[in-house]
Amino acid sequence: MTPGPRKAAAYLGALAGLSLTLAACSSGADPAAYPEDDVEIVVPFAAGGPTDTVTRMIAEPMAQELGVQIVVQNVEGAGGTVAAGQVAAEDPDGYTVLMHHIGMSTAPALYGDALAYDPVADFRTVGLVTEVPMTIIARSDFEPDTLEDFVTYVQEHESEVTMATAGEGAASDLCGRLLTSALGVEVTVVPYDGTGPAMEDLVGKQVDFMCDQTTNTTTQITEGTVKAYAVTTPERIDALPDLPTTAEAGQPDIAVSVWHGLYVPAETPDEVVEKLTAALQTALADQSVIDQMAGLGTTPVEHDRATPEAHTELLTEQIATWSDVIGTQGG
Repeated sequence: MTPGPRKAAAYLGALAGLSLTLAACSSGADPAAYPEDDVEIVVPFAAGGPTDTVTRMIAEPMAQELGVQIVVQNVEGAGGTVAAGQVAAEDPDGYTVLMHHIGMSTAPALYGDALAYDPVADFRTVGLVTEVPMTIIARSDFEPDTLEDFVTYVQEHESEVTMATAGEGAASDLCGRLLTSALGVEVTVVPYDGTGPAMEDLVGKQVDFMCDQTTNTTTQITEGTVKAYAVTTPERIDALPDLPTTAEAGQPDIAVSVWHGLYVPAETPDEVVEKLTAALQTALADQSVIDQMAGLGTTPVEHDRATPEAHTELLTEQIATWSDVIGTQGG
């Protein structure tokens, strides 16, 4: 039976819509053609913070390698989980990438069932970027002058001491948890909405101390606007050669660095991930990136660690590690 004019028009309209849909899907899903448009890297923290700084260092050389523009988008909230959840739900086409730090591995322990994504199952890793040392710093007029003195002072005055953080799940919060756990103390935690406000109040002598990344503290340390006690790495760092390590000061258990890595949604094709990994490796070998990182007390990871395999291995190990640390503190 031949359909009437109205039904025929409806069929044709439906077929036209289906054709457009299939064409759109086809043009957006061809891994071999990637990238054909700008790539967005989502940063879960404020502009100007350590993670944002690292992202912007690598964005330009990555863009040159990919042959498109890279746009950095800051999406703040809930220790990075807002941005991570947003990227996990994006189309797995390689055009939305997440840069996250160690907080990707601590989120399961911090947020439990409230976490809207699984850091392993809902993402593919692209590669590690850098491991940033942490520093223990205080307001410039804080009484202790050495880490040994700091430990004694905090243990004797824990109810009076205040510790600034950039909010739950931030690197400063995680380092602070490790520090206070190692010292067996419970200080007053003062959470801020980002690293910038926390540092501002530390410099302004409104809070006593903080543990944060060298990418955020090196300038303040060298300018003398804060007092520095130690760096949390096994060896001293070139950017702060006079700053002792926590191990040198008798606190080997206070050892942590904040690693950063790139992620894409779980179903992203292999070809796309490979191109992003290659662009990342090119960026990390760029001399300007190496020099910029050195000025902030860090270095790019080695070539064989800027891979999905090495990144996934570290992520799964760190999820287990931080689950133990955070679990013993009651989340």
